[in-house]
Amino acid sequence: MADPFIDELRLPDDPIDPPAPGPLPARLRPDAPGTARGGTEAESMRLRHVQAASLVILATAAVLSLMYVAKLILVVVLTAVLLAFVLAPVVDALTDFRIPRPVSSATAVCLLVITLALLTYFSYSRALDFVSQVPEYRTRLRHIINELRQRAEQFERTTETVLPPEPTDDHSVTLRQRNTLGSLISDNMSTVSETVLAITFVPFLTFFMLSWQDHVRASTVMLFQMSNRNTAYVALGQIAAMIRSFITGNLMIGLFLSAASMAAFGLMGLPFFYFLGVMSGFLSLVPYLGVVLAVVPPVIVGIGYLGTGSFVLVCAVSVGLHLFAMNVLYPMVLGKRLQLNPLAVTLALLFWGWLWGAMGLILAVPLTGALKIICDNIDRLRPFGAWMSE
Repeated sequence: MADPFIDELRLPDDPIDPPAPGPLPARLRPDAPGTARGGTEAESMRLRHVQAASLVILATAAVLSLMYVAKLILVVVLTAVLLAFVLAPVVDALTDFRIPRPVSSATAVCLLVITLALLTYFSYSRALDFVSQVPEYRTRLRHIINELRQRAEQFERTTETVLPPEPTDDHSVTLRQRNTLGSLISDNMSTVSETVLAITFVPFLTFFMLSWQDHVRASTVMLFQMSNRNTAYVALGQIAAMIRSFITGNLMIGLFLSAASMAAFGLMGLPFFYFLGVMSGFLSLVPYLGVVLAVVPPVIVGIGYLGTGSFVLVCAVSVGLHLFAMNVLYPMVLGKRLQLNPLAVTLALLFWGWLWGAMGLILAVPLTGALKIICDNIDRLRPFGAWMSE
C-alpha cells in the first residue's frame, strides 16, 4: 500500500507511475510554424529580402552618383553616339561606291564639322547685323527698360512711405564687388577649358564609332550569354532605328517650322525674319517649353515695330505652329518609333534635366525611348515598358 506522504512529494517526471503516452500538442511539434526551425526560416527569408532591397538601393545611389560626377564624359559619349546614328546613312551611301569605310567615316565627319561651322558663322554674322543695323530698336528697347525701371523705383518709394523705415547704422559701410566679363571668365576658366576639351573629342569619337560600327555591335552582342544574344541583337537594332528616326524626324519638323515661321514673319514685316524664323522653328522642338521659347525671339524683336494686332498675330502664329507640330507632325513622323506616353516623357525631362542640365533635356527623349525598348525585350521588365508606352 502506497504511502500518501510519498505520493505528495513525487515529481511529475518521476519514473514511478509514468503518464500514458499520447500525441504531442500541435504547438510542440517540430514542424509547427511557431517552432524555432520555422521561425528561423522565416527570419532568414525576411533578412534576404531586406539585403536584396538594400543592395538595390545602394546600387541605384551609386549609379546616380557616378552619372552626376561623370556627366561631362557621359554627355560627350552620348552626343557622339547620336551623331554617329545621324551620319550612318551617309557612310553607308559612300561605302556603296566602293569607298573604304574609314574614308567614308572621315568624309562624313568632315562634312558635319564644316556644316556646323558654316551655321555658326552664319548665325553669328546675322546676330552682329541685327545688333549693328538696328540702333532704333536698341533705343526703343532701352526706353522700355527705363520705363519699367522707373515704375519699379516708384513702387519702391511708395512702399517706403507706407512701411516704417528699418533702423540703420550710420557708421556701416557696404562694399559691392563689381562683376566684370573678365572676372567671370577667370572664375569659370577651368570649367570652360574642360568643356572645350571634352567637345574636341566628339568628332574623333564619332569617327571611330562609324568606322568600327560592325565590330562594336558584334562585340556588344557577344557580351551576353548565348541564349540572350538574339534578344540583344534585336534590341540594339530597334534602338538604332529609333534614334535615327528621332533625329531625322526632329530635323525635318524643325526645317518645316523654320520655313513656315520665316514666311509668316516676312509677310508681317518683321525685321530679320529669316534669322528669327530659324530660331523660333527649332526652339519650338523643345518638349513642353517650346511653346514659350518659340514666341520669345519674334516678340522681343517686334517690340516697337509691330502694332497690337500684328503683335498678337505673331504670338498666335508661333503657338499655332508649335501645336500643329506636336499634335500632327510628331505622331506622323515619330509616333510609331517612340510610343512614349506624356507622363513618362515629362518625368524623363524632369529627371535628365536635373541630372545633366540643358543637355539632359536634349537627350531625355532618346534615352527614355532606348530604356523602353530594353524593357520590352526583357521578360521581367516588360511591365515597366508597358507603363511607359502609350
